Amino acid sequence: MATGMQLISGTGLASRIGGLNRFAPVRSSVPLFKRDLKFRVRSTADQDGGDVVDEKVKAAIPVPPRLFSTPAPPPQPEESTKISTIMAFDGPGPERINGRLAMLGFVAAIAVELTRGQNIFSQIQNGGIMWFIGTTALFSIASLVPLFKGVSADSRSGGVMTSDAELWNGRLAMVGLIALAYTEYIKGGTLV
Repeated sequence: MATGMQLISGTGLASRIGGLNRFAPVRSSVPLFKRDLKFRVRSTADQDGGDVVDEKVKAAIPVPPRLFSTPAPPPQPEESTKISTIMAFDGPGPERINGRLAMLGFVAAIAVELTRGQNIFSQIQNGGIMWFIGTTALFSIASLVPLFKGVSADSRSGGVMTSDAELWNGRLAMVGLIALAYTEYIKGGTLV
């Protein structure tokens, strides 16, 4: 870098320091530059008299924003909003709804066992069927509304709360709820 600067400036460090720098170029090897160079700017015109501008130059010119521009089109739904597609066997609805209901049911069953000492079968017999129907309807509708609007669960997930984590938690809750009912049936009483 220093040698390049010495070449451009025309004087080396050797002339200033007195021979301390052995790698500095000799002054006579530096070409002399003219300072009075004149530049001419030319433009080309097409046959109609208009200016011809290179495409790269056009791309580099910023386009000023419009004051009255048309609004952006509304975003298109990411997923199909047909009931047959949403509630299909491999659709986004059934496993998510069943998983959410299983998570809610597993936590509620364990909580009632701890507070009242009732197993899952006595919970259903003592008025639990109405709670089951009410929460099933509420959570099913709440889970279907975003799907009918075209919002996918994958687009709303981020960080730790991903859509895959929700699916796996729902699957584990389904297995846990069945295991809880089976264990209480075999044992003949509460698990806890």
